[in-house]
Amino acid sequence: MTRTIVASATKEIVIGFDQPFCVIGERINPTGRKKLAAEMVEGNFETVRKDALEQVAAGATMLDVNAGVTAVDPNATEPALLVQTLEIVQSLVDVPLSIDSSVTAAIEAALKVAKGRPLVNSVTGEEEKLEAILPLVKKYDVPVVAISNDETGISMDPDVRFAVAKKIVERCADHGIPAHDVVVDPLVMPIGALGDAGRQVFALLRRLREELKVNTTCGLSNISFGLPHRHGINAAFIPMVIGAGMTSAIMNPCRPQEMEAVRGANVLAGTDRDCMTWIRTYKDYKPAEGGHAVAAPVPANAPGEGGNGGRRRGGREARMARG
Repeated sequence: MTRTIVASATKEIVIGFDQPFCVIGERINPTGRKKLAAEMVEGNFETVRKDALEQVAAGATMLDVNAGVTAVDPNATEPALLVQTLEIVQSLVDVPLSIDSSVTAAIEAALKVAKGRPLVNSVTGEEEKLEAILPLVKKYDVPVVAISNDETGISMDPDVRFAVAKKIVERCADHGIPAHDVVVDPLVMPIGALGDAGRQVFALLRRLREELKVNTTCGLSNISFGLPHRHGINAAFIPMVIGAGMTSAIMNPCRPQEMEAVRGANVLAGTDRDCMTWIRTYKDYKPAEGGHAVAAPVPANAPGEGGNGGRRRGGREARMARG
């Protein structure tokens, strides 16, 4: 069984087909958040701190950390800012982190200070990216997100996206990186623009699981881009992609409707053993406005939430929108 191990300084998590769905909190990312970008440029990390703590309290398994602020300040030095942001986040929370950047120097700088075994987000099928990122992944012995686009861009043909994913997995093998350390992003298209986007990704996930035997992730809210009441679409999408084989997603854990869908899917898939996370989270359930649960914060070591609960182990171009 494919098992991708990520870790903070104090906690190890396993991403896998037999594990609870891995929720990678998306909020620490200034892309599309001009106020956050401006704060980070000014050296103000209060929102970063708030987002880190809130996402973990809401049940995030991991946190994605991005410092791409060039939309606000083209002269900003991303490596230094990413390192500063990463160090602040890992001083506050004990969950594993995803180092998110399209700048190779920033990824390398962050890997030098990261504790545990972070996830590198990301590499694409472009030759330049493969040759820049894969040696770092091998050197630091970390897993990597493989995004299924290359020099030709993002194909609307799912067979082409599968072929790009296969190419990246094979190139990783050439560098001594095993398939279990490659987490493929098959690229979720907006359903409002491409009517069969859902069916495409479900079919892709099954192929990635059965043929390449890799774990998978996505920018979850891409599916609902441009539609009203996006969180309803996102919540419906979650159990369907989990059923098709997806094992993680970059998403907003502070949306109760979406986290209910994750936890419910974990119960029905049998990865929330004895339903303990569901019981701990919702035993004091009270309907709120809109009918969503008011849930108590989930204990960091709750069984079934985020994998293995505490064993010790010493710029994404395709993300069209965030929820």
